[in-house]
Amino acid sequence: MIEQRWWGEPDAGPTLVLLHEGLGSVAQWRDVPDRLHALTGRPVLAYSRAGYGQSSPVALPRPLTYMHDEAALIPHVPRPILIGHSDGASIAIIAAPTVQPVALVLIAPHVFVEDVSVAAIAAARDNYPALRPRLARYHADVDGAFWGWNRAWLDPAFRRWNIEAYLPQITAPTLIVQGDADEYGTLAQVDAIAMQLGGATRSRSSPAPVTRRSSRRASSSGSRRSSTPW
Repeated sequence: MIEQRWWGEPDAGPTLVLLHEGLGSVAQWRDVPDRLHALTGRPVLAYSRAGYGQSSPVALPRPLTYMHDEAALIPHVPRPILIGHSDGASIAIIAAPTVQPVALVLIAPHVFVEDVSVAAIAAARDNYPALRPRLARYHADVDGAFWGWNRAWLDPAFRRWNIEAYLPQITAPTLIVQGDADEYGTLAQVDAIAMQLGGATRSRSSPAPVTRRSSRRASSSGSRRSSTPW
């Protein structure tokens, strides 16, 4: 069973599809879907990938190709606009050449593995006893959600993970969102994506500190701080 929720009625026009982070779920988008629906007038679909939120659990360990596997399972909607955060952004990149979205919004994406990412994920592992009660508010199988993500990223073989080859195949307009104080990734990700995408690109960075994987782009009036709600 895959947990999903709609805001607005699907139609033949563009649909905003939200792809959550490596420890995310429908509930952890908080009021973002409501705000997007109100702002754009377009339907919004959020879903929890298998093993997250209230979706059915998955067998562990997750394969190191888990993001490629998930890219093939994005719900089919007409004219999707893929909005992905962290792992969700990477999944959107992998899926884009096949799905052919109207546009992409990539929030704190990863196209290769950085030392800072590995260090932060190792720190999350060490801090899991403290994180677990907060994550358990959102995930029916909290241990499966955490360890499936954490152990995949910390597997030595995952250091070779790289999805840059997908970038030249993407022709949809793309907005890249990255906080420059995000402990899970650096602006090197933005540079790599912007240089290799096949379509129009806009990227912005925020000097505001960020917590966990959350990185929100600064608006023209200034930056703001945001954090994952756990």
